[in-house]
Amino acid sequence: MSRLAIDKISPAAYQAVFGMEQYCRDRVDPTLYELLKLRASMINGCAFCTDMHSRDALAAGESSRRLFAVATWHDAPFFTERERAALALTDAVTRLGEHGVPDEVWAPAAEEFTEQELADLLMAIATINVWNRLSIAVRNQPPLEV
Repeated sequence: MSRLAIDKISPAAYQAVFGMEQYCRDRVDPTLYELLKLRASMINGCAFCTDMHSRDALAAGESSRRLFAVATWHDAPFFTERERAALALTDAVTRLGEHGVPDEVWAPAAEEFTEQELADLLMAIATINVWNRLSIAVRNQPPLEV
């Protein structure tokens, strides 16, 4: 059971985060967006978001094989270089340590994406990390049945 219904208690704050979501949804390739949301949610251990984004991706036509492989994307042959660069950036930004995003992660992303696309990817990664942190803090649980 959820500890707190942020959308009900603080609707303006919830809408601000939802606005970030809408911005990203309108600008990032939908397939790539679901992959990076799923990856960040896995890293953060957010069961609610992992469930939601895997179901959303399946409903949008993504293969279960690729979705399962997001957990081990480094070794899975199912992803394009562009997707790999985005997944690596997702890993680095989600696990942001004291040294930030390493050049060996940034450079391939900068080769695959324009500056505008990189900015939008960073916003998308930041947004799912906000959702993950909120969902984990209030203990949102995925529905048992869909």
